[in-house]
Amino acid sequence: MNSAKKASERLIKKYPNRRLYDTQTSSYITLSDVKQLVLDNEEFTVVDAKTDEDLTRSILLQIILEEEANGTPMFSSSALSQIIRYYGHAMQGMMGSYLEKNIQAFIDIQNKLAESSKGFYEGKPFSQEMWTQFMNVQGPMMQGMMSNYIEQSKNLFMQMQEQMQNQTKNMFGTFPFTQNNDKNKK
Repeated sequence: MNSAKKASERLIKKYPNRRLYDTQTSSYITLSDVKQLVLDNEEFTVVDAKTDEDLTRSILLQIILEEEANGTPMFSSSALSQIIRYYGHAMQGMMGSYLEKNIQAFIDIQNKLAESSKGFYEGKPFSQEMWTQFMNVQGPMMQGMMSNYIEQSKNLFMQMQEQMQNQTKNMFGTFPFTQNNDKNKK
């Protein structure tokens, strides 16, 4: 992380008593407050008050855990099991990148949809007639965006598969049995 970004980032210290201290406001905050920082797109780092170890990911995972436990979960047990299976797997790094790129593509679609619908319903109650009119105008655009999303996802998967094949070739290409098998096939 560059020093300019680090200087502008909010620093939160986690103390041994599990309390979080926001150095910008000089006050203790809760996990809910940290969640609000995320929702407000605030840049922050959480560090251990004694060791300066970066705990940001750990705190974000705690927030996700609380969100999953309360209300309607975003991830099914099956999806969580699949994610766990990728830890320690050769594809772990690629899977993380694949998920991150797909989330970004989804966010881009949401932003385009929000931008295109601006002004359509401002100051007016959103009636059934307005929703029908909105869908008539936006439906084809949404289909196009979803098609682009699916195409991007497919391309990302193909790139990931190609990287894995190249890694496999590099890893096993030096073994003599692969060359002998090629000779035996002829």
